[in-house]
Amino acid sequence: MANFNMKPDKNPMPSQDALVRAHNFDEVALGYTEEMAIDEALRCLSCKNMPCVDGCPVKIHIPEFIAKIKEGDFEGAYQIINKSSSLPAVCGRVCPQEVQCEAKCVRGIKGESVGIGRLERFVADWHNAHADNEPEIKENNGHKVAVVGSGPSGLTCAGDLAKKGYQVTVFEALHTAGGVLVYGIPEFRLPKTIVQKEVDNLTKMGVKIETNIVIGKTLTIDELFKMGFEAVFVGSGAGLPNFMGIPGESYKGVYSANEFLTRSNLMKSYLNEPETPIMKGGKVAVVGGGNVAMDAARTALRLGADKVYIVYRRSMDELPARKEEVEHAIEEGIEFKLLNNPVEILGYNNPDDKKDAKNGFVCGMKCIKMELGEPDEQGRRRPVPVEGSEFVLDVDTVIISIGTSPNPLIKSTTEGLEVNRWGGIIVEENGATTKTGVYAGGDAVTGAATVISAMGAGKVAADAIDEFIMNK
Repeated sequence: MANFNMKPDKNPMPSQDALVRAHNFDEVALGYTEEMAIDEALRCLSCKNMPCVDGCPVKIHIPEFIAKIKEGDFEGAYQIINKSSSLPAVCGRVCPQEVQCEAKCVRGIKGESVGIGRLERFVADWHNAHADNEPEIKENNGHKVAVVGSGPSGLTCAGDLAKKGYQVTVFEALHTAGGVLVYGIPEFRLPKTIVQKEVDNLTKMGVKIETNIVIGKTLTIDELFKMGFEAVFVGSGAGLPNFMGIPGESYKGVYSANEFLTRSNLMKSYLNEPETPIMKGGKVAVVGGGNVAMDAARTALRLGADKVYIVYRRSMDELPARKEEVEHAIEEGIEFKLLNNPVEILGYNNPDDKKDAKNGFVCGMKCIKMELGEPDEQGRRRPVPVEGSEFVLDVDTVIISIGTSPNPLIKSTTEGLEVNRWGGIIVEENGATTKTGVYAGGDAVTGAATVISAMGAGKVAADAIDEFIMNK
């Protein structure tokens, strides 16, 4: 076997045909075979200074797990990843490796980087399909920690604390554990069974998960301390949707992307014969250009939309969504209305008569064309309206996907917990908040960000909580 594979390009990811997948919720990417994984692993140069590790928020020992793949020791590769990451099958699918670990890969200088994310996914899937060993259960150290939210930061924090021997209870507001992993990411990108497998691994380690408990309503953080928990980690995410503040946003047929994806995921509208369908047929406009906008647009297509538009006020160069997700959306037939900005959602009263009505149901969206002006504070060219360029886009469903904010409920019911002007919980580098014994991380602190960055915050907080309790 050759020591290295010097092909400049990654092994392509097998996937469903675009015209087929646009009408089903099966996973788009099909995963590497064993032969493809070994061939891709051989592209890794095993750099001694390991720049890829610096790009990973949870510091997975990337060259080490890839070396195991080269040897055909897939379970050994999984065990290396598992030392750093509690959710490898998830990260291998949704982590933006292209701007993190793969962005640091030396092979990317004169070609494509090593497909680190694809290899992580392969290893995790291989383990889930073949391994029958149960996770190790640490001896109970007698200390209790509460985790608020079962998203990526909460699950990571819970897993790391369980590995240290803590009694961990995760409190989840919804009826299914997984947070944004189950309500916010579509089935075709991240199957629910994958998330459930990761959650099951944590419960086998002794983590207790309590669903249908809204911290701030059912229980408060202060009450958690009275119940014997010595520290609390808040990983409640950013589930409060932002809106544009334009006329017509209250009409029937207008959704936030958060609501739309939650209805599809948790109410199982993705099933062949759903009991809770969101929509069938019609024309849909999704406002925004991030990953969530791509998810909402591609979900609408699969739920029966006749036509789906992405309406974004900047150009394709400024589009913040992952390149892979944009390419998939275009392949599936979604039309991009770039350099356009909505100014009003139009409506009518009577579904049988769309004339001369002023409110009720969506019957179109008035937009204005934009052009790019001077750069803003982030360096992106600021969109400027083109005078006299208004037009009406014929749609009957509008999905707003312009970001989310942390839910204010926990702050409003917790004395001594300070937040910034965007509602994010203020923390120190180790995740400690302004309230003693309370730590936070993920989107509840940063606003909407990536799964892997939330996991990194959960890891940091777990170490800080351990130090806090041991020194108390």
